[in-house]
Amino acid sequence: MGGVSVRAKVNPMDSTIKRATQIFQDFLKGRNLKVTGERKIILDAVFKTHDHFDVEELYKTIQDLNHRVSKATIYRTLELFVECGLVNKLSLGDSFSRYEHIYGHEHHDHLICVSCGKIIEFFNEDLEKLQDKICRDHNFKETDHSLRIFGHCEDCAGSG
Repeated sequence: MGGVSVRAKVNPMDSTIKRATQIFQDFLKGRNLKVTGERKIILDAVFKTHDHFDVEELYKTIQDLNHRVSKATIYRTLELFVECGLVNKLSLGDSFSRYEHIYGHEHHDHLICVSCGKIIEFFNEDLEKLQDKICRDHNFKETDHSLRIFGHCEDCAGSG
């Protein structure tokens, strides 16, 4: 009599969070920094957020999960995430920044509405090829790039 095999569903995000955690732990170890409970809480909250966020939104998310982490710790930890390549920081002018976790996601660029703050992600293969050509033409070895286009989204363009 054959047994029935039951396979648990694996959430791909769980393995992404585990790999991101290992990357962050290795990064901290290389800098002689500690893996603290607060840093783990922040990492978990960041990877459960699937939109662009600011520090205030992340702080509220962490509070809603009944954790206590200071905003200063959130700011410092986000900068560490940026340094080790887990998070992207989008500077939107006026000393306002939004963040997104990028580890486990495909490269994309951003359209940013200056009226309402809406962020639209996009990818354009022709644009990527042009950027590669520009680098080749100038004997330039790219390590990373970010394109942000500021303007007015469809909703705001009609109201102004």
